[in-house]
Amino acid sequence: MKVVLDAFDAGPLLRITFRTLAWPFRWLGYRGDLSMPPAPRALTALGPAYIKFGQILSTRPDVVGDDLAVQLRVLQDKLPPFSMREAKAEIQRELGQPFDALFSSFSEPVAAASLAQVHKAHLSDTGEAVAVKILRPGIERAFRTDIDAFFFAARAIEVLSPSSRRLRPMEVITHFEGVVMGELDLRLESSAAAEFAKNTDGDTGFQVPSIRWHLSSRRVMTLDWAEGTNIGVNLALDAAGHDRRVLATRVLQLFLNHALRDGYFHGDMHQGNLKVAANGDIIAYDFGIMGRIDEYTRRVYAEILFGFIRKDYQRVAEVHFEAGYVPANRDVDEFARALRAVGEPIFGMDASRISMARLLNYLFEVTERFGMETRTELILLQRTMVVVEGVARSLDPHMNIWQVAKPVVEDYIKESIGPKALMRDLVKTARILSRFGPQLPQYAEETLIRFNNPPPPPKPQRPLTPLAWMFLGGAIVGAAVWIGTLL
Repeated sequence: MKVVLDAFDAGPLLRITFRTLAWPFRWLGYRGDLSMPPAPRALTALGPAYIKFGQILSTRPDVVGDDLAVQLRVLQDKLPPFSMREAKAEIQRELGQPFDALFSSFSEPVAAASLAQVHKAHLSDTGEAVAVKILRPGIERAFRTDIDAFFFAARAIEVLSPSSRRLRPMEVITHFEGVVMGELDLRLESSAAAEFAKNTDGDTGFQVPSIRWHLSSRRVMTLDWAEGTNIGVNLALDAAGHDRRVLATRVLQLFLNHALRDGYFHGDMHQGNLKVAANGDIIAYDFGIMGRIDEYTRRVYAEILFGFIRKDYQRVAEVHFEAGYVPANRDVDEFARALRAVGEPIFGMDASRISMARLLNYLFEVTERFGMETRTELILLQRTMVVVEGVARSLDPHMNIWQVAKPVVEDYIKESIGPKALMRDLVKTARILSRFGPQLPQYAEETLIRFNNPPPPPKPQRPLTPLAWMFLGGAIVGAAVWIGTLL
């Protein structure tokens, strides 16, 4: 706890409160792996859902500090693995074939995360190298326990702090549950990988390994082996001759392209899920968490980014109101002024001079002052943006995120918010109307009939008579007496 409080530079009152609340429980619970540093050991002991939170923090040394970020990096892919015996038994059970008939070689785990671990293997029939991902035994029940605890905490927060209801804690946990429970079916992850590979097939400098469908199931997934250097190890990247500034630009622009152009993006782009091939291509894997945003949301998101890039804070504020992100009863000019206070201090600065912790703190103050509620459809997009920016910053601490984002956002604006986009929308609308063309006369006739023959007004409900109230009261008392005798 001390490590976390130090990382967030917590004040004395917060430290005393946490220590007082935690003291009665210090002898309870699971001690975890004593060989691990304190913070990752605590998160690992708490459970897989908490490890997810630690993975996000590990990408933000500017928020939690360099030392804690390095400690938390082990949560990405270096957790204690389960045994080879369990792994082989799971493969044989899931794929329904003898293990030796499938693989000629099978390595010890090369990566182990909160939900699954990965082995390098060679196929018996072709000798090709593949990666085999296997879910941890009992992970479904462990995650269910964590989610139930989160729901309990969210309910408690809503009851004890009415002002927090604008953050929709229950809806946030429901969204998180849906996202993560999808990770527990590797058939869905295989499908996501195939769709993502199709969307990004023409992206220069980017690779997605192919899925081996005949060797994949609900708890086992097999895909082509991706050889490369972990994108989080700067010394190894430098030794391999990669230009980290180019990689930083590419990883951020790729994410923006996937989110804006395709509306389908990798939702877990931390360093543990990215490699750099020998030719400099970025290789993505682990497709359990994928984000999808509709065309309207993409246009709103692009307009907001474009407004910040052009320093047009009035337009950024107007877009927030048009999209319903800010209540209509608030002042748009005041909101624009608040956004200027966000953008001006960081515009044109390189990443090393921007305090993300201070910026996030001020953004939270702005959302509270203007009554902005949590938008669950944007949670994954915003979270991934924070993670990707953290990965890019770790590669090039002096990158300017606005300059890097500008060409991608401008290209999308030209294609999606202009005359060409309007014509495309009109054509799409006409196509939909033509599909329902044969039924339009029937719809018009039914509408006219309903208009000319409105339904009769509902009959007023008669109030209960004193005699009815007496019978109702007697029934309630009788039921209470009967329940009491059963108890």
